[in-house]
Amino acid sequence: MARKFLYVVAALIVLAIAAAFAYRLFGTQLMRIAMVPGEAFRDQPRVAAAIYERPAMWLARPDKRGNPAFWTPAGYTPGKPGTGAAIFFIHPTSYISRDHWNAPVDDPETNARAELFLRGQASAFNAAGDIWAPRYRQATFGAFLTSAAESARALDLAYGDVSAAFDIFLKQAGPTRPIILAGHSQGALHLTRLLRDRVAADPALAKRIVAAYVVGWPVSRTTDLSRLGLPECQQPAQTRCLLSWQTYAEPADPSLVVDTYDRTTGFDGRTRDHTPMVCTNPLLGRPDTPAPASANLGTLYPSKDLGTAQIVAGRVPARCIGRGILAIGEGPDVGPYVLPGNNYHVYDYSLFWANVRADANRRLAAFE
Repeated sequence: MARKFLYVVAALIVLAIAAAFAYRLFGTQLMRIAMVPGEAFRDQPRVAAAIYERPAMWLARPDKRGNPAFWTPAGYTPGKPGTGAAIFFIHPTSYISRDHWNAPVDDPETNARAELFLRGQASAFNAAGDIWAPRYRQATFGAFLTSAAESARALDLAYGDVSAAFDIFLKQAGPTRPIILAGHSQGALHLTRLLRDRVAADPALAKRIVAAYVVGWPVSRTTDLSRLGLPECQQPAQTRCLLSWQTYAEPADPSLVVDTYDRTTGFDGRTRDHTPMVCTNPLLGRPDTPAPASANLGTLYPSKDLGTAQIVAGRVPARCIGRGILAIGEGPDVGPYVLPGNNYHVYDYSLFWANVRADANRRLAAFE
């Protein structure tokens, strides 16, 4: 059995090397061919918020047995249930099939991958309160590699689910409990729309927001911030504000992200072309300020089977560079999922896990 496993690992290494070589030759075009769905977008009915009354529609919620968001590395424990903030976490893309534009909510492989993300990301918040993380008909990975109209429709469908889940989250959280909002990648994209549509439009709700962690998705300081209902966090104990970062090792090449970003329109109707992006240094809880590795309270280093992880402090520095990219120097060996351009996107939370945890606790204490 062990030898068979080694053969599988060797095969995966060969495939990874071949994929990297092919990417250098053909770039994003190859990724589009491999990942963008070949079928036409299939419209689906919008869900009623009431469907999220069902516990099965949540990957994480306070009463869920085996809640993946309760996970902690050795030396850490989650907070007492029912205390602190109500935390709404929107997980990143875990559906990578090109069979459909949107994931079925009951797809086992997709949900298992999403639960893995919750253990490495949402768990950073579990000392600050109770975490709700909905299943949703997320857009597939390939939707982010094309400008086809189907992509926008797939993202709209996914956002409709997130918005419906948010209705039930607010109902279950109650009318006065402090709220922390967080997401990553596709989840952070949906979070920006949630901030624009729900928080900015409801001053009473905005007053309950401890902080919003819009991680792994660009937020334009020029065209987006003014429409999101929260200012950029400037101080580590500031509340009712927004944090955002995108992590790269050096030399960093963010062109895959920035080139697309520059062709989009901001929430105020103006182009995002060459506009600066919010860059919070998660080691400090403030923007545009460098911090040495000694300021890093702990990075998650996963086990080979991704079943657990250990926390190691003092390994990863951080500083904002360019138009708003978070640079971490050479970059640690935390796993095989570094994207082209030295993009540590998958590790945006886990590189700074203990600092994110401390940040959420600090802002909650200041809020209360």
